[in-house]
Amino acid sequence: MPHPRMVINRAVLAVVGLVFLAGGVWLAVTHASWAPRLPGWWPTTGPHTALIDAKELAAVRTQGWWTPTITAGSIAATVLLALWCARQLRSGFRPLMALPTPGTALRTRALEDAMTRQAVAIDGVARCRTRVLTRPGHLRVRLHVWLQPTVAPADVLPAVTALTDHTETALAPSDVRTLVRFSTRSHPRPHLR
Repeated sequence: MPHPRMVINRAVLAVVGLVFLAGGVWLAVTHASWAPRLPGWWPTTGPHTALIDAKELAAVRTQGWWTPTITAGSIAATVLLALWCARQLRSGFRPLMALPTPGTALRTRALEDAMTRQAVAIDGVARCRTRVLTRPGHLRVRLHVWLQPTVAPADVLPAVTALTDHTETALAPSDVRTLVRFSTRSHPRPHLR
């Protein structure tokens, strides 16, 4: 099952690519000038001139707000894009866990998917999100379980405990710590029209 972030990223890239492709095809095929379709406040330029000429650019640069604004905007854009790229790279790498049998390993994403499927199969659980964090010899499992509106955590706790115990025994040589967080799914509110 693909990760939701990967699906969203690919969908956004596909939409942006299709918009640019449609705009390029439209400009190439129509051979029509797009300048008459610009808003009235847009400055008109000649066929071989820049949008902002050297005089206007020099006048803007003499303003006191120009340099700090451009610098702050550039730094903010660079930091945001760097954080986004780092998050994309970090989320794509999933380490392998060594299993007790020599030469065998398990991907943490496979363990997350298996635990999520087993948790959702428990009566009273609406949905679940599992995150596995690994360090050499240690394993931390975080389960976020959303319950149905009429179910109390005590009703599903024995089944969730059995699931975590089964996971800990399956990964016996590793030190496994499990953190379970319960949330209640709210009642759907009727909409009046």
